[in-house]
Amino acid sequence: MMKRAPIILLVSLFGSAGCVQFDVKQSLSETNSALPEFTNGNLQLLISEDQKNTARERTNELLADELSQSSAIEVALKNSPAIQAMLSEYWQESSEIASSGSIPNPVFEFERVSSDSELEIERLLSIGLLDLIRLPTLKRKAELKLDVNRLALSSNVVEHVTEVRNAWVNAVAEQQLATYAAQVFSSAEASAKLAANMQAIGNFNTLSRAKQQVYYANAATNLTTARHSALAAREALVRTLGLNNRQATTLILPERLQDLPDTPISAEEVSSVGATSRLDVQMGLADVKMAGFAQGITLLDEITDIEIAGISETVWNEDERESSTGYELGIEIPIFKSVSQVRDRLNAKSLSVTNRLESITRSANSHLREAYSAYRSSYDLAKHYRDEIVPLQQLISEENVLNYNGMIIGVFELLADSRTQIEAVQSSIQATRQFWMADAALRSAMIGKPTAMVFEMSAGGNESGGEEH
Repeated sequence: MMKRAPIILLVSLFGSAGCVQFDVKQSLSETNSALPEFTNGNLQLLISEDQKNTARERTNELLADELSQSSAIEVALKNSPAIQAMLSEYWQESSEIASSGSIPNPVFEFERVSSDSELEIERLLSIGLLDLIRLPTLKRKAELKLDVNRLALSSNVVEHVTEVRNAWVNAVAEQQLATYAAQVFSSAEASAKLAANMQAIGNFNTLSRAKQQVYYANAATNLTTARHSALAAREALVRTLGLNNRQATTLILPERLQDLPDTPISAEEVSSVGATSRLDVQMGLADVKMAGFAQGITLLDEITDIEIAGISETVWNEDERESSTGYELGIEIPIFKSVSQVRDRLNAKSLSVTNRLESITRSANSHLREAYSAYRSSYDLAKHYRDEIVPLQQLISEENVLNYNGMIIGVFELLADSRTQIEAVQSSIQATRQFWMADAALRSAMIGKPTAMVFEMSAGGNESGGEEH
């Protein structure tokens, strides 16, 4: 018969060797190392009050000055409750996964039965024998699931940072556009007032005055829309950064978007990105490995079970005491469960993740090519506005001022030209905004998180040189 001590020793030995460890601080450090361009080492789960106070002080320090795009990302990582909630959920899920890598706790049962002349006490310690056998595989499966969960976190972090980048670009661009919309409104208002005065003294007919009034009315509508768009974009950034009411009032945005880079990312740099370094491919590979490991474990676990128990029994009968030990073995007989159905389900799962990995691998380069085309086209368009259209429009405006001073053109033509120049600058801002959003989309695609990007060609300004129609 089996003694209790060997069973307890066996359970303790396997239990201590089978624990899967998870350290959230170390895991986030690894994520920071894997995504330096996105987190700059600032991804951190704030647990203690000291950590929260330090993050709050750093956030206030960044908000005390104009908020650059890189500072906006740091503020979001340190301040956003949404990101902290995501990290907390990651901690919870990973801890549960680590727990799944160990076997169930042994069960201890105690039974006491007494009668007038007899007292019987039985002690039983049981554990699943198959659990002990498959412990190394369970541990490996949990480790693979932790890898998948860490990759999923990296993917979510890239998505959040890309959202912050786009929100910042939108907020600054809409603020710029609202400023220029106010200038167009001022020009249109001056034209409308001048036209009304000239009609009053008989130098302007009703049709000409009505044209100026219509343009003024449209400019007022556009200004109202632009101001709301600027506020909406700013509030979207506030939400993305997770700012409270006090922090939102201190937010200072730059007056203009940052300049285009001197040299765009080259096609060679994009094409050199290895497929295995992409997050989506790594997640696909991890899913395939996990499905392979799960096949043997799940098949054995679902069709049968074996439990072994050590038994110790003591009986007191009048003045006598009898003790006995032994063991008990229980086997679940797989009669009613269809082994073939379980095997088919597992095979289908393996086939599904394998095909999904193939699909991701085939699509990876296509996503990169599309993202790079949008990036390079946006860069060329924004550069064309900066180097060609806006300077030419400026030159035309300077010439028209000379023509006005020489009484070759009138004040209405000069005002119309001013509006045309502003519209050209607005189109340039739109093109620059599109470039920086394409830049964020490309960097996200290069790391393995493709982002939908709609390429739209900005409408050019009026090329009539200020001629009024």
